[in-house]
Amino acid sequence: MQKSVYFISDVHLGLGTRSGEREKENRLLSFLNAIRDDCRELFILGDLFDFWFEYKTVIPKGFHRTLSAIQEYTDGGIPVKYLAGNHDFWMGDFFHTELGVDLYRNPFEIERDGKKIFLHHGDGLARRDTGYRLIKPVLRNQVNIWLYRWLHPDLGVPLARGSSRSSRKYTGQKDYGETDGMVEFAKGKIAEGADIVIMGHRHQPCMMNIESGTYLNLGDWIQTNTYAVMKDGAIQLEHWGEGEAVR
Repeated sequence: MQKSVYFISDVHLGLGTRSGEREKENRLLSFLNAIRDDCRELFILGDLFDFWFEYKTVIPKGFHRTLSAIQEYTDGGIPVKYLAGNHDFWMGDFFHTELGVDLYRNPFEIERDGKKIFLHHGDGLARRDTGYRLIKPVLRNQVNIWLYRWLHPDLGVPLARGSSRSSRKYTGQKDYGETDGMVEFAKGKIAEGADIVIMGHRHQPCMMNIESGTYLNLGDWIQTNTYAVMKDGAIQLEHWGEGEAVR
């Protein structure tokens, strides 16, 4: 029997209180443990952490259980693919060299079960989010990242984490709407030949048919605990709760 392909995004570990984030990580770990035997490939479409910045010899403290769970996947022969989100600007080679994860910095297309699937975190597509569009190339500039690494981690990490939380709070209060860029982008990709377009970023789970294709937004693990699963060419958006998948 063919195994399934799973897609998750926007867990934002480190966003809330210590106890709240512990509970969130427990939910994520129960999910990863439950699907492992059925999973042939896992895609993380960005923002696993609310903040991630790598120095050459230092990574952010905390959530080692999640990192270990991901490594158990790759050590066990289950490919894990990570598409960087808007909170992942400063990813180095840690995920690839230490965890065996394939890291992608830009949207990309795959083909599974005869279906063309386009993967995009979703950031930068809202036409009204001009502020983020302007700052995105600044944050991803390699020279700027190199300069920021000159700050001691005890200063640089809290500063960047505070900026990340402020950014999420600001954008979270704005309603760009699915029709403001994201669905239009999906329509364009489907018109170009994609069968399925999957995104995150919006934190609102959504699945809709567009012409001959399908658009999905994965939601998040802050409130909705939603994910997508593909088996034998059919894809579904599901909810994880109380240790089991619920339609």
